[in-house]
Amino acid sequence: MRRTVEWDVRLHLYEEDGTTRARAVLDAGTHTLTGHGTARCNPEDVDVPEIGDELAAGRAMEHLAGQLMRVADRDLESVGAGAPADRRTAYGWSDAMS
Repeated sequence: MRRTVEWDVRLHLYEEDGTTRARAVLDAGTHTLTGHGTARCNPEDVDVPEIGDELAAGRAMEHLAGQLMRVADRDLESVGAGAPADRRTAYGWSDAMS
């Protein structure tokens, strides 16, 4: 079975007073997930907005990834397959198959 699906992720960044906030929104067609991330510039450090963007965006994407894994775990359980007890254990399709 061949299948191609495209999911869109929109990343929104907001900066104010040394704090950068990010919101990552995944539109998977059947559902939408939103991840959030924040980065604060240490007052003793040089303010480099790009670094705040990268940190906040990375944290938002990480939050989004965690939600997506929980959705997959629930879906696996709904078809009778349990989620791995150890999150480091691979299940489903391996990276080698992608």
